[in-house]
Amino acid sequence: MSDIGAGPRAGNPPRARTVRGTVGGAVERGVAVFRGIPYAAAPVGARRFRAPEPPEPWEGVRDAVAFGPTAPKRPYAPPLDRLLPDPAVPGEDWLNLNVWTPSTGEGEGLPVLVWIHGGSLLHGSSAVPVYDGSAFARDGVVLVSVNYRLGVEGFGLFPDAPANRGLLDQLAALEWVRDNIAEFGGDPGRVTVAGESAGAVSIAALLATDRAAGLFRRAVLQSGAPAALTPDAARGTTELIARRLGVPATAAALAAVDTDALLTAQTQVTSGGNPLTGRNSFQIVVDGELLTRDPAKALHTGAAAGVDLLMGTNTEEYRLWFVPGGLTERISSLKLRLALLKFGVPNATARTYRANRPDATPGELLGALATDLLLRVPLNRLADARADAPGSTYVYEFGWPSPVQRLGACHALELGFVFDTLAHPDTMALTGPDAPQELADAMHRAWVDFATAGDPGWPSWDASRPVELFGPGAPALVLAPRDDELRGWEPYGGRR
Repeated sequence: MSDIGAGPRAGNPPRARTVRGTVGGAVERGVAVFRGIPYAAAPVGARRFRAPEPPEPWEGVRDAVAFGPTAPKRPYAPPLDRLLPDPAVPGEDWLNLNVWTPSTGEGEGLPVLVWIHGGSLLHGSSAVPVYDGSAFARDGVVLVSVNYRLGVEGFGLFPDAPANRGLLDQLAALEWVRDNIAEFGGDPGRVTVAGESAGAVSIAALLATDRAAGLFRRAVLQSGAPAALTPDAARGTTELIARRLGVPATAAALAAVDTDALLTAQTQVTSGGNPLTGRNSFQIVVDGELLTRDPAKALHTGAAAGVDLLMGTNTEEYRLWFVPGGLTERISSLKLRLALLKFGVPNATARTYRANRPDATPGELLGALATDLLLRVPLNRLADARADAPGSTYVYEFGWPSPVQRLGACHALELGFVFDTLAHPDTMALTGPDAPQELADAMHRAWVDFATAGDPGWPSWDASRPVELFGPGAPALVLAPRDDELRGWEPYGGRR
């Protein structure tokens, strides 16, 4: 029996009973918070590189006040480390989650939002302060945030281990929600899964898997489009890491390698690139078991048709990766032309981009093209494919420009607005101290309403292609161009 509701009124710490044991949380800002609850056993020792397994049950009340251990990782490389704070919590029980819930007790049947963090499948955790779930709980939504295995531990491809282990972790967390969330006041039949960047890519893959059916009713994709690699294309990063370590590219061999040495080799192999320019990275894999089809193809042909979908991008995604390190200045006209050839961008399209952005540098033009090609275009085309599907589809764009380091409406900037955490110093690293609270009120409310009733407050996608723009001033509804016009449009958020 849960006593979430009785606890705050009586001045006692809240408790909730899970299927593995009872947890004790805390009351913060009027809501009950439980942190570091294990949803699977520690993936170490004999469990390393294996599918997640249930945690051992415990007796008594397990303390759930502090964030649990985070998956092994290295900080973002400078200068991104100052813009994207990424706390690390030591320990082996990485597979844990957190719950923020209104102080209402079990049986309330509240909507639930499960957050899957981003970070290129290499960084991030549920302990990032920007993801504080207090505002969602304040507004009647149970917020669950999840840790999962990262890098080679979670997404390395081996002949002797299951692929997509990080994705299997996410599924195990969603199954935990199904089995336990009623004790925290949530309704397991009203679950929305949401994520940004690699979290959104993960959710797109989950939408395409049979095993995820029934685990969530709605999904939010923020700045991440459906994507996956074939095994042949995916195994190169793992092989390069094994080669640096001087061991075979097998799970058995890497399981004997010290975690710190493995992280060092992983960082050496994957450093120097970014999600737009590429380089060695970890990706979701079409493994033929968990994921049998490319997620984009699956979703375009009816997979998860009954799941309501909210998705969108930021106007200047590329500026997070291009601007702080000076990449925009280092891209010459020659490098731009070579990139256009690589992307297969017609000359007419390139001329249109230049005409729409007469003052843009070659680096800024490349960034705008890459943002459209890799994020905005795929998501709008997915919305087109779902226009007649049973589930409703809603599209947004975030266009408020950050004044910090000329970042503009860059990747990840919307997170503090969605979570209504603008006042936190870690959020201000991207937004600066004067981000508009009224815009956070509007964006956060849209996510609450979508999780609650499946309607964020603007028309669903149809032949007119409506997009809600969260830009300077009040949100406004705009219409996206057709696909044949897409690559040359004027940015929703206005030219910078």
